Amino acid sequence: MAPLKQCIRMMEEGIARVSQVLVQLPAAEARLSRLMLIVGRRLEEDLELQLKPHRLNHSEFLTMMFLYSRPDGSSTPGELCEFTAQGATNMTRIANALVKRGLITRGACQEDRRRVVIRITAAGRRLVLKMLPPLFPRVDAMFGDFSETDQRHLDRLLRKLAANLDQLSEHTPS
Repeated sequence: MAPLKQCIRMMEEGIARVSQVLVQLPAAEARLSRLMLIVGRRLEEDLELQLKPHRLNHSEFLTMMFLYSRPDGSSTPGELCEFTAQGATNMTRIANALVKRGLITRGACQEDRRRVVIRITAAGRRLVLKMLPPLFPRVDAMFGDFSETDQRHLDRLLRKLAANLDQLSEHTPS
């Protein structure tokens, strides 16, 4: 895994070369977009390494966390697909793997037997409580050089970008 500084330098050099040929290239915006993708990919790789001892991948972790955070510990496959950005087929695979390990259950809804409900089990809750605390120091260290103001600014700017992306999605034909 190449150091991020090296990846960023190569990205900047590449954008500079492309902008010489395509002068209309929004170079600053391309740099920011690429930078977020590079950092996001590294964050995900780092998380995957932390999850490996627990035999979970990122999608399974998100599924577990979503269920854990729900007041009743349950959700529907459709809602889980939306939250985890997974398709129905992949969510079925995720659910099958977690059911097999006894971390979640899948069954018919009491009110509407046609509806499927996925629920975190006691074993799933214990796993979440076991694996989360060791992640905290690493997350703290990632933002160690950020002041509270830096964190608030980054939060505000990322939310602003998210709103812009949502707005673009609304105007993009499917």
